[in-house]
Amino acid sequence: MSPRLNLIVLGKQGAGKGTQCTVLALKYGIPHVSTGDILRNAVKAGSELGQRVASVLEAGELVHDDLVNALVRERFTEADAQRGVLLDGFPRTLNQAEALEAMLGSDGIKLCINLDVAKELVIRRLSSRRVCQECGATYKDTDVEAISGTCTNCGGDVIQRTDDHPDAIRTRLETYERDTEPLLTFYGQREILVTVNGDQSPDDVTNAIVSVLHERGLA
Repeated sequence: MSPRLNLIVLGKQGAGKGTQCTVLALKYGIPHVSTGDILRNAVKAGSELGQRVASVLEAGELVHDDLVNALVRERFTEADAQRGVLLDGFPRTLNQAEALEAMLGSDGIKLCINLDVAKELVIRRLSSRRVCQECGATYKDTDVEAISGTCTNCGGDVIQRTDDHPDAIRTRLETYERDTEPLLTFYGQREILVTVNGDQSPDDVTNAIVSVLHERGLA
């Protein structure tokens, strides 16, 4: 394996990024770095950056690229990130992608994996998703936990998130296409972009990603 395995996983909401990141992080011994988790942890820790994030969120505003970049840069200094990172939710914009290149320098991104899933499939997946309000465990609307409304992991309430209704999902997908899809061109020009069919079983998607990593001598 490369001394530092830095990977990005891109894809529409509901493409299966979280599932693949969990498996790949365990397989290669690198942390799954989610921007959402970073923001929540920073606020919880009450650090200077976390306080800035909290004030932005409390005002109902989007966290500015400069602040997100600073949080990611700080995360890269932690001990578990020294072998590499698996980025999920970052970068979201070209500005963030350029900042990421500056952060990593010669130890840059080795591969950008794009999970390709049709828009209508994503809408069906997310519309059927139910989430525990306490621990974040996810279920399908046909699962016993979703029907009963109680999480078997922690006993929390299992609900449908407001942003998982079809109209809200379409709005989120439009935002993705506007802000994030240009990253496919950005990484494609650097010849480190690979597109994987996300409309397969999770194991088949994982195997496809692992095969690419082996072909490129990255793992």
